[in-house]
Amino acid sequence: MRFSTFMAASFAAFVAGPALAQDSEVVRGAPVEGGTGFQFAATELARDLQWLDGMINVIIAVIVLFVTGLLVAVAVRYNRRRNPEPATFTHNSPLEVAWTVVPIIVLVFIGAFSLPVLFKQQVIPEADINIKVTGYQWFWGYEYVDEGFAFDSYMIGQPATVTDAGEANGVQPYILDAAMEEMLAEYGYTRSEWLLATDTQVVVPVNKTVVMTVTGADVIHSWTIPAFGVKQDAVPGRLAQLWFKAEKEGIYFGQCSELCGKDHAYMPITVKVVSEAEYEAWLVSAKEEYAGIAPVTTGNYQIASK
Repeated sequence: MRFSTFMAASFAAFVAGPALAQDSEVVRGAPVEGGTGFQFAATELARDLQWLDGMINVIIAVIVLFVTGLLVAVAVRYNRRRNPEPATFTHNSPLEVAWTVVPIIVLVFIGAFSLPVLFKQQVIPEADINIKVTGYQWFWGYEYVDEGFAFDSYMIGQPATVTDAGEANGVQPYILDAAMEEMLAEYGYTRSEWLLATDTQVVVPVNKTVVMTVTGADVIHSWTIPAFGVKQDAVPGRLAQLWFKAEKEGIYFGQCSELCGKDHAYMPITVKVVSEAEYEAWLVSAKEEYAGIAPVTTGNYQIASK
């Protein structure tokens, strides 16, 4: 009985297609209202960045407390009332050496930890999955280079996502009302994901190295997922790369992070991290939907065939 239930659920998930791929998934990487800290770190890169930020904040706090204490001590000890006769010396060589050498040591210490983090981001490893990302005004285009298909990704609520049926149901672009909430629900999202959710998602398997080649088609955009610790400008006429290896399954959100025109605020990014088996099943349906490559069943397996 459990096996038949499992098979039925698997088939339903498969036929739902890429558009509804986020159903029943946990949202791990999303902004929190009133939040002031980092999002959940889903990659080694994000953990490194968050640790580096914490370490530098500790150094900054120590310096601020030291300088503040020094100012208070000098104000109390050397005010006119307590020290009516000012000193006449012009310099103090040991002190001048100290306030030159100590900041150098602090900067070298910070650099010794920050440069390896930077190099880890910039040295692109061998990819398990290659995806080309193109920024447009105002949506994202994704091409799975090794798989031969591509698709565009629009914010749910942009005019491109509002069909005739949606208009008939009262959906108005960019307006969050009951009709738009219903549209979000059809894609598997809630009201809290408004302005973050997209009609299609970048789907990648967990614990696999994903290399993205980023460019822009018109103006400069910027592709970023805070929970992954990645951000890369999409510059027209240039190709840049970023990489990540997501360690937890779930839904992660990002947004264009370079001012790119009037609808800059309406080009979010959605990445869905799934198991390897789910990813392979999604590839079959995505190839059929986006490239017209129909699956062919051979024994217990499905392969793509034109």
